[in-house]
Amino acid sequence: MGKRLSKIYTRTGDQGETGLGDGSRILKNQPRVVAMGDIDELNAHLGLLIEQLNQSSIAACAEWVPFLRYCQHRIFDLGGEISIPGFELIHSDHVALIETELDKLNEPLAPLENFILPGGSLLIAQCHVARCTCRRAERAVITLSESDTINAEGLKFLNRFSDFLFVLCRSIAVATKTPEVLWQKDHLTPSAESLNRE
Repeated sequence: MGKRLSKIYTRTGDQGETGLGDGSRILKNQPRVVAMGDIDELNAHLGLLIEQLNQSSIAACAEWVPFLRYCQHRIFDLGGEISIPGFELIHSDHVALIETELDKLNEPLAPLENFILPGGSLLIAQCHVARCTCRRAERAVITLSESDTINAEGLKFLNRFSDFLFVLCRSIAVATKTPEVLWQKDHLTPSAESLNRE
């Protein structure tokens, strides 16, 4: 186990720098630190989603918690590997596990025939927030990869997990009997036909 924090503030970051896991120090707005922060934010939103699922009276909601909690630990691992350049904790088996769970979750759902907006219930909206944050973390890791070497499996993990969260949003709607909020075309938007007449 790593070192335990006995003192929370150190004043070492007062000049805009932070320490990485290998002991080096870089500016807090560098791509590596941005990626670490987005991954940490994803974990926080996922934690909120998990607790909301735990509080639901719907049995299916509680059944999703163990896998999400497992993923929460792996997301923490991903943040750890990003904090140590060249270090790897996430591997292909983690990606494959998400794909397996995603396929099982998606199989009973009706085909998607329209865009879905975040909403319907607080629980579904929170799942979408986690999904969007996961996508942002993925973009941050891609940005980091433009200037430094990253673990490709970690990037795949984020990509698959955001897909899993999207399908989970739909599954929550079904389990809680909540109508999905489907995108509606703006009736004030000019049609191609009317634009051609102008």
